[in-house]
Amino acid sequence: MSQSLIPELIIVTGAGGGLGRALALELVQKGSRVAGLGRRSDALAETAALAGDGFLPVQCDIADPAQVATAFSQARAWGGPVRRLINNAALYPRRDFLDETGDSFMQTVAVNLGGLASCSSEALKDMVAAGQGRIMNVATFADIAPLPGSAAYSVSKGAARIFTRALVADLQDRFDNIVINDWMPGMLKTQMGIADGLDPATSAHWGAELALMDDPTLNGTTWEMDCEIPPHASLKRRIAEKLRLVAKRPARKLG
Repeated sequence: MSQSLIPELIIVTGAGGGLGRALALELVQKGSRVAGLGRRSDALAETAALAGDGFLPVQCDIADPAQVATAFSQARAWGGPVRRLINNAALYPRRDFLDETGDSFMQTVAVNLGGLASCSSEALKDMVAAGQGRIMNVATFADIAPLPGSAAYSVSKGAARIFTRALVADLQDRFDNIVINDWMPGMLKTQMGIADGLDPATSAHWGAELALMDDPTLNGTTWEMDCEIPPHASLKRRIAEKLRLVAKRPARKLG
């Protein structure tokens, strides 16, 4: 098979279950090669059994940068340069802050923020070399209205949204074909979600579609389920745009 016909490599973190597994299965079904990272080899084996030959299970604790580097090397040896990355893995310990220690708090931060940064750094080695790439960060609104028992989760996921914006600020002027955005999948029926939540497979259908889109205008955008969230505009900016008769672009929706 010629190199041009080989499916591109996508890395999905947290692929051992829940949304990560659903995203991996959806992407494989669409013809992509997916390397799925996760801490539990047995859970990854279950995903692999469902996905078939288009999926590579890679055991990795993304809180450890050395393990991330090794995992990406394994993925490249199997599928070539990383073309797309979905940062999905997260911890939600549901622990009251009075029961936290400095170590336990930072363990959550190490996965939800540190893992995001380590995986993005590794993926960007390939993307910068190619001059193109796609990073989609699975995000939440937890930082806006934290629930009880969610301090470490809310702080780390809020910081992860800042990381997305900071990454865009660093790269967009030099690499406008490396597209980075946040996606909020909704309240899911998963171990981290709620009992009456959305089927992860339904949400994964939207997430996979968005992750496979390369439109540069997606850079820095935030999406919730299948809809784009319009960026906040200050009153001063809204007045200036109205005086200049600038047409407001409607929010987009996935098919």
